[in-house]
Amino acid sequence: MSMFRLRGIAPAYLPRTLRILLENALRHGTQYEVLSNWKPGATGEIEVFASRVFLHDTNGVPVLADLAAMRDAVAAAGGNVSTVDPLVPAELVIDHSVIADVFGRPDALQLNVELEYHRNAERYRFLHWGQQAFEQLKVVPPGAGIMHQVNLEYLARVVEERDGVVFPDLCLGTDSHTTMVNGLGVLGWGIGGIEAEAAMLGQSVSMVLPPVVGVRLSGSLPAGATATDLVLTITERLRAHGVVGKLVEFHGPGLADLPVADRATIANMSPEFGSTAAWFPIDEQTLTYLKFTGRPAAQLTLVEDYAKEQGLWHDPAVELVFDEEVHFDLAEVAPSIAGPSRPDQRIALGDVKKAVSPEGASNTDGLSDGAVVVAAITSCTNTSNPAVMVAAGLVAKAAVERGLSSKPWVKTTLSPGSRVVMDYLGEAGLTPYLEKLGFHLAGFGCMTCIGASGALIDEVGQQVREQGLSVAAVLSGNRNFEGRIQPDVRSNYLASPPLVIAYALTGRMDVDLVTEPLGLDHDGRPVYLHDLWPKPSEIDAVVHATLRPQMFADAYADIFAGDERWQRLADPASGDTFAWAEESTYLRRPPYFELPAEPGDLHGARALVRLGDSVTTDHLSPAGAIPPDSVAGRYLQEQGVSRTELNTYASRRGNHLVMMRGAFANLRLRNALAEGVEGGVTRKDGVQLSIFEAAMSYRQDDVPVVVVAGKNYGTGSSRDWAAKGPALLGVRAVLAQSFERIHRSNLVGMGILPLEFRPGEGDDLTGEEPIDITLGADGFATVASAGRTYRLRIRLDTPREHDYYRHGGVLPYVLSRLTASEALPDLESN
Repeated sequence: MSMFRLRGIAPAYLPRTLRILLENALRHGTQYEVLSNWKPGATGEIEVFASRVFLHDTNGVPVLADLAAMRDAVAAAGGNVSTVDPLVPAELVIDHSVIADVFGRPDALQLNVELEYHRNAERYRFLHWGQQAFEQLKVVPPGAGIMHQVNLEYLARVVEERDGVVFPDLCLGTDSHTTMVNGLGVLGWGIGGIEAEAAMLGQSVSMVLPPVVGVRLSGSLPAGATATDLVLTITERLRAHGVVGKLVEFHGPGLADLPVADRATIANMSPEFGSTAAWFPIDEQTLTYLKFTGRPAAQLTLVEDYAKEQGLWHDPAVELVFDEEVHFDLAEVAPSIAGPSRPDQRIALGDVKKAVSPEGASNTDGLSDGAVVVAAITSCTNTSNPAVMVAAGLVAKAAVERGLSSKPWVKTTLSPGSRVVMDYLGEAGLTPYLEKLGFHLAGFGCMTCIGASGALIDEVGQQVREQGLSVAAVLSGNRNFEGRIQPDVRSNYLASPPLVIAYALTGRMDVDLVTEPLGLDHDGRPVYLHDLWPKPSEIDAVVHATLRPQMFADAYADIFAGDERWQRLADPASGDTFAWAEESTYLRRPPYFELPAEPGDLHGARALVRLGDSVTTDHLSPAGAIPPDSVAGRYLQEQGVSRTELNTYASRRGNHLVMMRGAFANLRLRNALAEGVEGGVTRKDGVQLSIFEAAMSYRQDDVPVVVVAGKNYGTGSSRDWAAKGPALLGVRAVLAQSFERIHRSNLVGMGILPLEFRPGEGDDLTGEEPIDITLGADGFATVASAGRTYRLRIRLDTPREHDYYRHGGVLPYVLSRLTASEALPDLESN
């Protein structure tokens, strides 16, 4: 086979993730010496070319909208619009739009899908247009599953041959959990939508060479511990170690018995511990999974032969060297949950009651503070893992047989990431027991995990709001940030699917599931969690008896065709350019190609918001339901949209007029400029008003605005609207103590300058006074406010990022290349 061989170029000790990046550099003819001469601590710039780009619908719609607008701009300049077309395969899975409106009844799936098509028909027709307009774009219609599980089970190549050359599958996606496919030996990570557009158009992703953290696994999971417990423990450990912007590479003897399903569960949570990727090497477990999920024999042979030839195969005899090393013993994992607002807030199961009710309050059999009002088996993270899903079914079976039931105030939903889940649960006879507890199939999509959880039970939601109750959600997801899961729910806990069942049975968080009963059985005897919990041998027996390769073959036999609803959708326009409708509330031509603000120094800037630590992209651009009384909700109602049709922010990402009103609109946002008030409000000239109104007022006064924040600014989703929204509000710079990787890149991509305080500085910059920013040629900016002066690092980390900033962002930069426009002057000359 023809390949770019690494023998004689890559040192034997080179981490395998860097071997993939080295091959990428060799194949694309970019500078590779920093990789071929790598030693721990090496630094430098690298360019990475995606072999394919992966999208979901709520990020995919604005990506296609931007590309459509770019075609309009090329046409206006007299160019050839066909130059705006993906140069690498792009796959889009529609999985983020279905909402858990209907639950706990046999027809929940059907009714939720009908509502999904009713709400999103305009967006879906646009995706139809995109599929026919762009040659290398494939769309997986609604109802097929969650993108990362579809990727793992079907789309991932691991190794592929194209134009006679064999190379590794390097997948960049518009969702931070693209890393899930790292569990299969595919190197991939999340990028913002604007960066994805550039990658689709043949641009490289320019980045500083990331350090590689080797995580040596040893031991094996003890009985009673699940893959969810494992990933929550790893998340806590690696977040504390510090892996932001680094590649995590797993190795060691603990890999031998760790199946791909468990590896993928860990890799999926890479953004929760902050790493760029969390990669597992190719080995026999990889081949077993590929064979079991229906990949052809020739593909398995190609993967094995290539991996062994290129040093990507897990060979314990090869001593690799890493920048940093972490040792992790699987035997130390114990049952856990994480919360109430971050995935790394792990709590041992026996400590939960004390953690949620430190005063020792006793639990009550009713709706009060501490009640669980949402229990959701959801997300790609855990529903991809047959062991934990079967465990949930077995716990449900044992609970029903003992006479237990879910509490009436708990909204219970089941939303798997793959259709195969329902096949093996059905084959095992476990579905009726799940349904008896209210866990009817509500849809195949992200749903509760991304905040598409729907309303609470009517009377429950009303009581929570009227009494100001602090209630909780328990979900088998990957994120539990403030304001993300459900607007009325303040505390959110991540847990394994069987523990989700347990909390639905208790209906409360202030219960010690280790020592206290879940309820009473038919005879009035207490039933404990350990009474219901299946042995590992029981779980394995069910998995091996029910899960078959044919299930995957059947599920993916015609994956791109869709059901009759999808096939009935009519394209809104044919041809190479899109026919925008000015009256649309879902799709508007993006404004990003208008003349961007001149980059450079800022004088008399004002802080639009002053934020604290660990501000998430959910704070910056929420994805959940649009509240009727929000700025965006009122705007839509003024456009004739009824309160019941507002849909979610995620579904409106093709309309910048909605999304700019949704910037900083999280109900739990805490802005120090509006102290004592939560939500999207600030103060301007002593008057409290919405952040949107303040931004428009500053724009009218021709006053530049900035954001001031603390540590870990922009954690969470890769959502580009967390940068697009602020950019449309006029934000010119973000001054933070540290940034998460993807969001910093997105800021640059939108022409917003990221400035980073030196360690220990920045807490005293209140944002209440005018701010002057002077950019220096030495990579630092001088910031002056209220008589104090600071030196902040200009976080334009590569020459390419300087180019993006000079042009006002990625899109104007790419457009200038397509139309051969003259480059803008250097930053130093501004």
